Amino acid sequence: LVNSNNLVEGKGKEWGEFLHAGATKFMTYADIKAEIEAETERETGTNKGISNKPINLRIFSPTVVDLTLVDLPGLTKVAVGDQEQDISDKIRAMVMEFVTKSNCIILAVTAANVDLANSDALQLAKEVDPEGGRTLGVLTK
Repeated sequence: LVNSNNLVEGKGKEWGEFLHAGATKFMTYADIKAEIEAETERETGTNKGISNKPINLRIFSPTVVDLTLVDLPGLTKVAVGDQEQDISDKIRAMVMEFVTKSNCIILAVTAANVDLANSDALQLAKEVDPEGGRTLGVLTK
C-alpha cells in the first residue's frame, strides 16, 4: 500500500490522512504505522482483540495507484489473550463479508512452512473463487 521511500518528512508531496484524525497529515511511514497501531489499540485494546470497524487511511501521492486495500485479521482456530471463544467464527464472518464480493482480489497468505493443502486461507478462497481468477497465493516466512 505504501512505498516507504516516497514518504519523506518535509517534502510535502506525499502524505497520509486518517478519517478518524480529521485533517491531520501524517508525513512519514513511521508516523502512519504508529497511528495505525494506536487506533487499533484504542478500538480493540491491547490483548489481541478484533473489530470490524475499519481504519480508513488515504495516501496522497503522484506515485501511488488508486486502490482500496482491506487488511483483515488472519484466520485462527484458537482464542488467545482476551479473545472470545468464538473468535474463529467471527473472523471467518468478517473475511467472508469482503471475499464474496466479485470485485475483490483475494490475497491468500500462507506461512511457507505449512502444507498448502492444509492452508485455511487457500481453502476459504477456493470456496468463494473456485476457478482462482480473483485469488493470489502469497507465501510468507
